Formats: sequence, structure tokens, C-alpha cells
Amino acid sequence: MADFSLFDTRDYRTVDVATGYDGWSATYEDSVPDAMDLALLDGLAVPDWGGVERAADLGCGTGRTGTWLREHGVGHVDGVDLSTGMLALAEKRGAHDSLTRGDVRSTGLPEEGYDLVISSLIDEHLPDLDPYYAEARRLTAPGGHCVLVAYHPQFMMVSGMPTHFTDDSGEDVAIATHVHLIGDHVRAALAHGWRLEEMSEAVVDDAWVSVKPKWERFRGHPVSMALVWSRAD
Repeated sequence: MADFSLFDTRDYRTVDVATGYDGWSATYEDSVPDAMDLALLDGLAVPDWGGVERAADLGCGTGRTGTWLREHGVGHVDGVDLSTGMLALAEKRGAHDSLTRGDVRSTGLPEEGYDLVISSLIDEHLPDLDPYYAEARRLTAPGGHCVLVAYHPQFMMVSGMPTHFTDDSGEDVAIATHVHLIGDHVRAALAHGWRLEEMSEAVVDDAWVSVKPKWERFRGHPVSMALVWSRAD
């Protein structure tokens, strides 16, 4: 893991994950474009979404990933998130069969109860990746997959931007952020019985610059990535 403080160019006041996402929940959907995460899911060859019977959506947020899964034929989706504000919005969307306030590293969900564990834009809030990959492995049945969509570490390092939001007073507030290199993911996942099946990276392009003109200076840089793991047994 690289220390994000080495790259931080913003020096915003920083809050913990639950506090931050409670504060961000009302405007989250307006600030995270589909190109960051859902477009990456659209391009994956693995898994066969229509063949997934049960999915655990860890760090489910407002329900955007759960909704995407339903639209792609997944029959049952359980969600877990630390933020009550995000969970309330996910409940309104209605994509999940159950929603639980909890930690993605210790969910309380049933062992080997899922064909798929999926998480989007959460790993930067974990100081250590091992507990996440261990819990994902515990939850996944033989033959199952883990899909993780993440901010690309190179983008975090080059941009110097922590995960952040603007609160009701107009202050920019950071949420505790960590940088995990791709090698950190590989090491942790392999240690907990995962095999890499696919990786995809999104770059800052015309579509991104049209949404965020100030990102012109990042054109061509990778901004997010998707890692697809399968159980190694």
C-alpha cells in the first residue's frame, strides 16, 4: 500500500467512511458518472451475469450496482454498507432483496451463499485489502466470482485527489483514503484463494473531459479499473 498523504494535493478535512457517505448520500448520484464503474461492468466478458443466481453487493451504496445487476439478469442481490444514508437510498431503489448495515470485511452473510461477490469504489477506504478478499472468499460458493471496481491507483497518485464530497455548507470534505497498487490486489487475492480471470481499465477520454473539463490534463491516464477473480479451487 502507498501512503496517500504523499500524493494529497487538497489537504481537505477528513472524516471516517460512515460519516462521509452519510454526508455525501444526497448528492452522490450526481457526482459519480456511469463511466467510472458501470461502463466497466458493461465491458466485462466474465462472469456470465445471467447465470448468477445470488450476489452479495458489498459497499452497495445507493443501489446503483444492485440495479445494474438486476437489469442484467441476476436473480437475488443482498447489499451491505456502513452508511445509513446510502442504505436509505438503496432501499428506495428497491433492487436488493436485503440490506444490512455492516462492514464489507465482516458482513455476517452466509458462508458460500453466493455465486458472486461484487464491490464498486470501496477499496480506497480499506487500510488493508486482506480482510476484504478473505470475506469475499468466505461468501463465495465453489465456481463463483468476485468483481471489484476501483479507482485506479495511478490516477489517485497523479491527481492527488482523495475521495471527497461537498457538504451542505459548501466545504469540500475528504473521506479516509488509501492507495492500493494493482500488485497489492494481486498479492492479497492470491493469498485468499482467488485467481485473476479478467482486468479492464478505463482512461480519461473525450467523454470524461466533456463531463469534467478540468480533467483535460489527465487525458489518457487510467481512471478506474475492474478486476474479476474466480475461486482457485
